[in-house]
Amino acid sequence: MIKNLHIENYALIEALDLELHEGFSVITGETGAGKSIILGAIGLLLGQRADLKAIKAGAKRCVVEATFDVCSYGMQDFFEENDLDFDGSECIIRRELTASGKSRAFINDTPASLAQLKELGEQLIDIHSQHKNLLLGKEDFQLGTLDIVAKNDKLLTEYKGEYKEYKQAEKQLKEAIEEAQSNKEDEDYLRFQVEQLADANLTEGEQEELEEEAETLEHAEEIKSSLYSASNNIQTESDGAEALGLIKQSISELRSVTSVYGAAEELANRLDSCYIELKDIAEELEGQAEDIEYNPQRLEQVNDRLNIIYTLQKKHNVESVKELLDIQRNLEDRLMRIDNSDDFIKQLRQKVSVQRDKVLGIAEKLSKARHDAAKAVEHEMVEKLLPLGMPNVQLQCSVISNPDDLSSTGYDQVQFLFNANKSGELKPVSQIASGGEIARVMLALKALIAGAVKLPTIIFDEIDTGVSGSIAEKMAMIMKEMGSHERQVISITHLPQIAAFGSHHYKVYKEDTNDATLSHIVPLTDEQRVEEIAHMLSGATLTQAALDNAKELLNNK
Repeated sequence: MIKNLHIENYALIEALDLELHEGFSVITGETGAGKSIILGAIGLLLGQRADLKAIKAGAKRCVVEATFDVCSYGMQDFFEENDLDFDGSECIIRRELTASGKSRAFINDTPASLAQLKELGEQLIDIHSQHKNLLLGKEDFQLGTLDIVAKNDKLLTEYKGEYKEYKQAEKQLKEAIEEAQSNKEDEDYLRFQVEQLADANLTEGEQEELEEEAETLEHAEEIKSSLYSASNNIQTESDGAEALGLIKQSISELRSVTSVYGAAEELANRLDSCYIELKDIAEELEGQAEDIEYNPQRLEQVNDRLNIIYTLQKKHNVESVKELLDIQRNLEDRLMRIDNSDDFIKQLRQKVSVQRDKVLGIAEKLSKARHDAAKAVEHEMVEKLLPLGMPNVQLQCSVISNPDDLSSTGYDQVQFLFNANKSGELKPVSQIASGGEIARVMLALKALIAGAVKLPTIIFDEIDTGVSGSIAEKMAMIMKEMGSHERQVISITHLPQIAAFGSHHYKVYKEDTNDATLSHIVPLTDEQRVEEIAHMLSGATLTQAALDNAKELLNNK
C-alpha cells in the first residue's frame, strides 16, 4: 500500500508530500480542485503514457514518487525475475518527465521500463474510475471476475500455453494443406525443373574452374609464347653470354677470393641459391609452355558447359552454381512433400486432434470451476446488494458452455443478468441497470474480488455517482470493510455520508497566488473534518444545523 506520495511540478501541483495509511481513507474537495490531478500523477507510476502538457508551466521537469509497503504481499518473484533490488518490505517507484520530452522510470532506484511499471502497478493498485463502470457490460470482464473468484490463475496459464500450441498446430495443418494443393497444381513444372537441374549434374566450384580453363584455351598461343620467351631469356645466350652462365661464373669468382675476403663466401652462397631457383624456374616455364596447346574441341566443350550453367542461372535469377544447387535441393524437398503430403497431413491432423483433446480437458476444468464460482458470486452479490437499497434484487451469472467454440479463455461465455425488482425479466446488467445501480453492483463486485485477490491499494474515484443518503452510507460501510484486511482503500467522494466513514480524511483545494493557481491536498484534523463535512452538507455557508449533522455522521460511523 502507498505510504508516502511525492508530487513535484505536475499540472497545478507545485510540491506535494502526503503520508497515507492503511484502512479506509477519503479525499474530498470542490469540483476542479485537483482530485483528478492526483489520480493522473499516480497513473504515471503505473506506467501510463506521459503527457508533456502535464508538466507545470515554467518547470523544467516533474517528478512523481511513491513509497509502497509490500511486506505482506509476496512480491519477491517480480523483483527477482526483473533483477531489481528488494529488501522484502518497501518498494519505491519514481517517474520523471522533462520539458524536453524525456521520460524516465525507476523501481528502487534502478532504471525500469514502462512495461515493468505496468506489471508491478497491476499488483499494487487498482484505480476504479467512473468510466470503468462500462466494464460491467463486457463479457471478458465478467468472465475474468469468475476466474478471480474461482482462483483459476494457474489453470488459465496452463490452458493458454496448450491453446497456443493447439492454434500453432492448426496453422501448420492449414499451411500444409494449402501447400500440398499449390504444389500439386505445379507438380509437372516442378518435376521438369528438378530434372533439368539434375541433368546438368552441377558441381560446386566447377564454374570458376571452367571459366579459368576457357580463358587459358582462348589465349593458348599468347601464353605459350610468353612462357617460352621467359624461359629463353634465362637460359639462352645473349651478347655472348646467358643469364645462368654469368651467375655461375660470378659464383666462381667470389669463391676464388674467400680465403682472403671472408664476406665473399656469404655472397657466393646467396648467388648459388639464386642460380638454383632461376634454373628451376626456367625448366618449369619450359615445361608449362610444352603443356599449353590450342585445343578448339576442348574450348567448345568448356563453352558449351558454361552456357548450360549461365542459362540455368539466368532462368532462376541467381549468380552461382551453389545457389542453383540450393534451388535444386529445395525443389526436391517440395517434390518429396508432394509425394508424402498425404502422410504428412495425416500426422498433422493427428497432432491437432491430440492437442485439441488436451485443451478441451483443461477447458472442462475451467468451465466446472466457473460454474461453481457463478453460484458463489450470485449468492454473495445478492447478499452485498440487499443492504444497498436493492431489497428485491435478482442477479444471475449465466455461463454458456460450448466445447465446439474454443477461444483463448476456454469455451465459456459469461453474462451477468440483473433485475432490481421482484417482477420482470432478467437482462444483461448494462442494459437494464441505472447509473446508480451499476455503481452499486460494481462496488459489490470490487468487494467480492478484493476478498479473492490480495491487492494492496484500491482507489475509488466517485463510485458514489447516482446514489445518496442511506445507500451512500451502506457503500461507505462496504469500502471501510474492504480496508480492514491489510488493505488500503481510498475513496474520492462528494458525499458527506461516505466522507464521514473514512479513518483518514484529506482535502484537495486550490489556491490563487500572484502568478499561478496551485492545488494542495492536506490531511484534516477532527475539527477540520467536521467543518468539511458540514460544508458538503450545506454548501459554502456553514450553519449550526450542518455542523451538528456533521458531528452526528462522524460519531455514527
